[in-house]
Amino acid sequence: MIRRPRRNRQTEAIRNLVQETTLGINDFIYPLFVIEGQNQRVEVASMPGINRFSIDTLQEEVAACVDLGIKAFAPFPSIPEQLKDKYASQSHNPEGLYARAIREIKKNFPDVAIFSDVAMDPYSSDGHDGIVENGVILNDETLEVLGKMALAQAEAGADVVAPSDMMDGRVAHLRHVLDENGYQHVGIMSYTAKYASAFYGPFRDALSSAPKKGDKKTYQMNPANSREALLEAELDIAEGADYLMVKPALAYLDIIKSLRENSHLPIAAYNVSGEYAMVKAAAQKGWLDGEKAMLESLLSIKRAGADIILSYFAKEFAQLQQR
Repeated sequence: MIRRPRRNRQTEAIRNLVQETTLGINDFIYPLFVIEGQNQRVEVASMPGINRFSIDTLQEEVAACVDLGIKAFAPFPSIPEQLKDKYASQSHNPEGLYARAIREIKKNFPDVAIFSDVAMDPYSSDGHDGIVENGVILNDETLEVLGKMALAQAEAGADVVAPSDMMDGRVAHLRHVLDENGYQHVGIMSYTAKYASAFYGPFRDALSSAPKKGDKKTYQMNPANSREALLEAELDIAEGADYLMVKPALAYLDIIKSLRENSHLPIAAYNVSGEYAMVKAAAQKGWLDGEKAMLESLLSIKRAGADIILSYFAKEFAQLQQR
């Protein structure tokens, strides 16, 4: 045999030299959950090791993460039910929970990057990403709310707004609103291919943001479709997106690869709550090695072509790198 591929696997030193894909802490954005109150740190039951933080304890968590080398964060708000309404008015309240949380992080940690979430569902009494009329999600009317939301987040200090709503035309609308108000420097990370997935359950538990009626299949993508992701990417690029995102990650590695091969924009992938919870639950049962499964999962996302990974594993990964 002239070719023996095992020659390049025989020692750790050689394996490291020929390794094609590497993970580093700079690849990650760490999602965080924020709640009202003082001195609150409440674990999400379906996401072991992940907590909801009040704004004061959130600063402690960010500080710990910064010490580990994490410099990018994606906060998500858990809004009290009594503050939710049909038009998600709290989403653009400059004194609301989300704006206050962003301002406090940027005040204490001016060098970190904040990727803010633009979607109505955490603030909506209907639990949908758009305005609901007679069971129908109104696209163009929703854009007006999203624009107000993105502007409030930019004013609070967000570096990049991330529309996760999947309304048509939202990237162009947000770009127009931001530019018109002097926020040309604020980027847009579009949830370009966000699928109607079963893997969002723990996240919705964390924020109490599940739809009150129906589902999200009229705006989130059909898991059976891949070419449609290229159409969404083409539109987002034309409308001014600075990053493209695929969500979820592990069940859609082919979509990550497809966007990577068809765009020069940075590609992000969201390693979502259900993907995190599966690994944690199996590890707690002793059915697999949680640490090794985490690393293999994250590596697969990077190998598929993601430049950026949003993952609840980010802090654990960073801690592992410091051993």
